[in-house]
Amino acid sequence: MATADRSLSRGPAPRVVVLGDLMLDVVLAPERAIQRGTDVPGRVGIRQGGSAANTARWLGRLGVKTQLICAVGRDGAGRSLVEQVRADDVTVRVSRIAGARTGRIGVIVSHDGERSFVADRRAADGLKPADLKAEWFEGVDLLHLPAYSLLGETLGAAGLRAVELARERKALVTLDLASSAPLLARGRRAARDLVRAVSPEVLFASEREAEALLGGYGIDGLVDYAATAVVKRGHLGATVIMRDEEAENADPASPPHERFDVAAEAAPSADTTGAGDAFDAGFIAAWLAARTAGHPAPVAVHRAVLAGHKAAARHLRSSHPELPPG
Repeated sequence: MATADRSLSRGPAPRVVVLGDLMLDVVLAPERAIQRGTDVPGRVGIRQGGSAANTARWLGRLGVKTQLICAVGRDGAGRSLVEQVRADDVTVRVSRIAGARTGRIGVIVSHDGERSFVADRRAADGLKPADLKAEWFEGVDLLHLPAYSLLGETLGAAGLRAVELARERKALVTLDLASSAPLLARGRRAARDLVRAVSPEVLFASEREAEALLGGYGIDGLVDYAATAVVKRGHLGATVIMRDEEAENADPASPPHERFDVAAEAAPSADTTGAGDAFDAGFIAAWLAARTAGHPAPVAVHRAVLAGHKAAARHLRSSHPELPPG
């Protein structure tokens, strides 16, 4: 278990709910290009995964009072995954789905570092709105969702219900677009409508995900969906676009937003899986702390991006232990 880092906040620990996937990652990392019909040497790892769970674990490590709402199967993998997340001081609100195995992701890390994913979500998509309890959202400062949590027949409805429960209690909402193919599964218009329905205060995206949502238009268009958009660009850092509502109201001819780049510290790694989720956690922890301290919005966001880069770098440098059997 990583030691909690409470340097980001000197006041009461912020309270965050993360809703979404807790899954088994099966990571295949060949040492050279895969050859059809034969073997190549490499590494095969089995470890805790799921975008929501990754973010929740890093929030816990950063001293945030965190709840993860998720669903797993009634199997050894599900039991082991839940215990691993609890070891990072995360309260796990888990639904155990009868007749469905715990979800798993095949992560193929090519010899040149590129990643591909095979998703077998199983129980992860079985969370239902009725599984959510209103008291879990009392006193919560922020709800975080990966876009996966808005997709699927029952999980998507549970994600939207969580947004309702959070908004009723004046909590902030952040959303990560997570993956372009699932996001566009029902078309770009449906994806845009879904993001607008959430109306997050902060929208996280990679360049590819931003392009998928916007259809090739410039990333500045992300502020049509959120007051602040953070485009994660890996080792190149991040680009922030912030809606300047005060300037727009004062002078309609003035630029409707401001944009700036924040460099990332070098942290080379052959496998970047989960680094974007760690970035989200670092950003959220620092952003909430800066808002509580009364920093102006651009200062709070800049500090949060730096903290996001720091958390992602820590993730890349950390070991990824094998998941113990359940």
